[in-house]
Amino acid sequence: MAIIKPFRALLPDPARASDICELPYDVMSTAEARQMAKGRPDSFLHVSRPEIDLPDGTDPTDPGVYAKARENLDRLIAGGALRRSEQAHYYLYRQIMGGHRQLGLVAVASCAEYDSNTIRKHEFTRPEKEDDRVAHLELLDAQTGPVFLTYPADAALNRLFSRVTGGEPEVDFTAPDGVRHTSWTVASRADTELIESRFESIPNLYIADGHHRSAAASRVAKRREGSGSSGLFLSVLFPHDQVQILAYNRAVRDLNGHSADRFLAALGQAFDIEESGLGHPDDKHEICLYLGSRWRTLRPKFDVIDPDDAIKQLDVSILQNHVLGPILGIDDPRRSERIGFVGGIRGAVELENLVDSGEFACAFSLSPTTIGDLMRIADGGGIMPPKSTWFEPKLRDGMFSHPIG
Repeated sequence: MAIIKPFRALLPDPARASDICELPYDVMSTAEARQMAKGRPDSFLHVSRPEIDLPDGTDPTDPGVYAKARENLDRLIAGGALRRSEQAHYYLYRQIMGGHRQLGLVAVASCAEYDSNTIRKHEFTRPEKEDDRVAHLELLDAQTGPVFLTYPADAALNRLFSRVTGGEPEVDFTAPDGVRHTSWTVASRADTELIESRFESIPNLYIADGHHRSAAASRVAKRREGSGSSGLFLSVLFPHDQVQILAYNRAVRDLNGHSADRFLAALGQAFDIEESGLGHPDDKHEICLYLGSRWRTLRPKFDVIDPDDAIKQLDVSILQNHVLGPILGIDDPRRSERIGFVGGIRGAVELENLVDSGEFACAFSLSPTTIGDLMRIADGGGIMPPKSTWFEPKLRDGMFSHPIG
C-alpha cells in the first residue's frame, strides 16, 4: 500500500515561471549556477544554490549559506514570485523533451513508508550530502527539491490524468534547454479520492532520483516527531513505462601504469574486442571504449556475465568488476578522484573531448540501465553501483515546494 497525500504547494507565479524554475541544485557547479542566475533575481537558484549570493570561495555548507537560502525564499514569497495554494491538492506535471514525454503526479509521500522500505531504494547515500540536505530543509522549513518516484503503471490513473490534462494548465513554459514544463491542479474531490484509492492498491513505490533528499526528509521527520507535515516528503510520481533512463558513462584519468597495448591485452582476458568505431553501444552487454582517438566495442565473454545475480549482470557492474577495479585500480568509484561520471545526455562527443584534451586517458560509453532492472534489484533489497542511472528530463526546482512547518 502506497500512501500519498495532496498538499498546499508553494507555486510559481505563472507569468514568471520560466524565470523562476531551475534545474536541480546538484547538476551544476557553483560557478555555473552563478552565471545562470546573473541578473535574474527571481531565479530559484538563489534558494537552491544560495552560495551564489555570497563571496567567491564561500563553503556551500557554511551555516550562513542556509540562512541566505531562507532569506531568498522569503523574498520570493514576499515579492509574489511564489504563492501558497489555499487548499491541499494533487498536481500534474508534464515534461516534453524532444520526442519523449512523461506525466507525473505531484504529491507528498510518507517518510514512514520510506523507513519501512515500502518506498524502495537502490542506492547508498553519503552522510555529508545527507547532512547538507537536512540543514537546507531545516533552515527553509520547506522541501524545495522533489524526489522522483516511479510506480507500476495503472490504467485508471492514466485515464484520469489524460482527462485532467485536457484542461487549461496553470503553468506552461519551455526552458532554455528545450524541455517544456506544464502543470495542472487536480481540483475535483472525486478525482482526489480516486487517486488516493488507486495508490492504496499499489504495493510499492521506487526512488528513481533523490535518495539524499528522501533520506534527509526522513531524518527531519524523526527530529520533529512528525509535527506539521514533516512526516511527508515532496515527490513527483511517474508510471514506470514513461520513465526515460540514459546511460551514465565513465572517464578515467590514467591507465594505472599500463601502456595502451598492455591495457588492451588485459581487457582481452574478459572481453572480445572489436574495432567498431562506434561511440555508443547497440545493445545491452556492449561497452564502448574510447582510447587513443579510437572507439572499440567490448563484449563480455560468456563466463563474465553471472546469470543468477541481477546486480552483477548490469553493464556498470561488469565494467567495475572486470575493468575499473582489477585493471585500473579504482576499487571505490564513489570516492576516487581518478574517475569522472558523464551523464548520457552529453553524448559520445563529450567523452571524446575529455580524452582528446589530455585530462582523461580513456572513456567508456554504456547502455542505459532499464527501469525493469532498477525495480527488480530494489525489490530484492539490492544496491546498484554508484552512478548507474541518469534520468532525463530533470524535474525543475521551484515548480512545486512543500512547506513543512
